[in-house]
Amino acid sequence: MDFKIKPLSHYVGAEVTGLDLSKPVSAEVKAAIISAWTEHAVLVFRDQALTPPQFAEAAEIFGDIMQQQLTKFLLPDHPKVGTISSRDLPIVDGKLHVRGENYHTDHSNYAEPPKATTLHAIALPDQGGDTQFVDVRAAFDDLPEDVKRKIVSLRAPHVYESSQSPRKMMALSDDERAKIPVSLQPLVIRHPVSGRAALYLNTGRMEGVEGLSSDEGFALIDELFAHATQSKYEYRHKWLAGDMVIWDNRSVMHQANADYDPAQYRYLYRIMLNGAPLQPVSL
Repeated sequence: MDFKIKPLSHYVGAEVTGLDLSKPVSAEVKAAIISAWTEHAVLVFRDQALTPPQFAEAAEIFGDIMQQQLTKFLLPDHPKVGTISSRDLPIVDGKLHVRGENYHTDHSNYAEPPKATTLHAIALPDQGGDTQFVDVRAAFDDLPEDVKRKIVSLRAPHVYESSQSPRKMMALSDDERAKIPVSLQPLVIRHPVSGRAALYLNTGRMEGVEGLSSDEGFALIDELFAHATQSKYEYRHKWLAGDMVIWDNRSVMHQANADYDPAQYRYLYRIMLNGAPLQPVSL
């Protein structure tokens, strides 16, 4: 194995170089990169040039591909692969409104949320459009013990769009909205492989906390969210052409940035991987 894995920040993120994912990988290589992904939560594979089928095969190293919710963003000839394109985004007051602004974890309202999301950069603006990640495992570890004891048994309802969401979700028809699931999720989850505990937060979808008044529930969410999104837990990914990035939705939150010229083209392939019911934590 002549590829290299190098950490990108203190808490989260690692860069993989010298590995061509357009070719099949051995069982030994697969085990090594899955182990690195479990540890670092975000892997950045440099210098990839993947067709949609090759991107799907690379994603399947880490699990089974999940059917994406917004079918209009799927590639017609390769329906396993979705897209993120600046040409699909509205411009308001000269600024792009991107899908995925504000820290979140994908599809947290699903009973079995996707365990991973992966993007492959095909076209990029000259600057901007970074993706930020924060390590919600380290954020939980750093909480005072009395706060940990308070929150490990709590659950929150996750809906399509919270009444206090900081971002506007994509408009859906009544029929589409009726099909969107609602789930109760633990505030703290345990990773099924590493066993590490992590905060599970998504202010765009959390509708309070079960057993608390609305004011108390949203105040607790805000407090935990402010703690988890401190810059010390962050890895900010500055995209390079050919990057394939995969992250663990059970270990990090992420957010997109609209800080690039809307006249410039930004286009990425996108895949999510099937997850399982989230595991609560007991202390």
